[in-house]
Amino acid sequence: MIRLRIGKFCGGGGTAIENSVKDAAHIVFGTIRKVMSRLKISAISYLNTAPLMWDFEHEEANAGQTTDYDISYTIPSACAEALREGSADIGIIPSAAYASVPDLVIIPDVAIAARRAVRSILLVGKMPGNTPHEHSSRISPSKEEWLQQVRTVALDTSSMTSVALAKILFAKWLGGARDYKPMAPNLDAMLDACDAAVLIGDPALQIDRTRYLTIDLAEEWAERTGKSFVFAFWAIRRQALAGRDGRMIAQVFKQSRDHGLSPKNLEAIAQEWAPRLGLNLETIRVYLTQNIHYYLDPPCTEGLRLYYRLAAEIGALPPAPNLRFL
Repeated sequence: MIRLRIGKFCGGGGTAIENSVKDAAHIVFGTIRKVMSRLKISAISYLNTAPLMWDFEHEEANAGQTTDYDISYTIPSACAEALREGSADIGIIPSAAYASVPDLVIIPDVAIAARRAVRSILLVGKMPGNTPHEHSSRISPSKEEWLQQVRTVALDTSSMTSVALAKILFAKWLGGARDYKPMAPNLDAMLDACDAAVLIGDPALQIDRTRYLTIDLAEEWAERTGKSFVFAFWAIRRQALAGRDGRMIAQVFKQSRDHGLSPKNLEAIAQEWAPRLGLNLETIRVYLTQNIHYYLDPPCTEGLRLYYRLAAEIGALPPAPNLRFL
């Protein structure tokens, strides 16, 4: 701590020396406030981020450790832009953003990942011979038969990572690149314009999969590569680390994840989000405990490196820098 002592001054405005000391004190204190300003977090308001945000949204759970942070919520792609522009210091960034936003450092051990089917990242198509709002009595085609008919794909503009993943899967294993059209995540509009659509997050969880043809992109990745898939992780701008303890920052985010994943708090999350999304409690519980993997462990980092290599090979992403951790 830096302390400046300024004695009491008698009279009106004080001497020139006294005023100079006062001015210097204001400058120093202003500099201290600037250096120690609260870190700005750009986060995502999806169900799968709720466990990660537990301590930040429940300050009583963390003994005041998250009071040094200001939080704003947005969509995944906007988190990356906030870090690029410097309007945020820390973000839960889509994995794809690490390849294009410079000078980022990864907060270790915390991620939004999947080791098998994830259920919230889907390639979706209409059932043959009917609209999405009608049940069909026709037998659904096989995955291979459906994919042969898919020539145009609408890409959800809210996720760079899932877009690149879809392009990798098509290019490497699903019959080659398609005609891609970036669109807002409105499934009816997407399927009116294209043969299939990539849909992510809560909107993907909410669709009635008995009325659509679907492929879980995380499951497809795991089957084709044998690797886990990492959709997002916490990253901090290197400049924001100046004068701060990176290990303490990492501990805050790990602890928030751990608190959010406790059985009691997971149940509270399920109780809050089930009516919000129109899903039953068990669906939420299974999603958070079995579909989403919240640890950036070695299998995840292996999958992440493979993702960056393949994305660069097909031109879906620029070459990514080496993984740099706090």
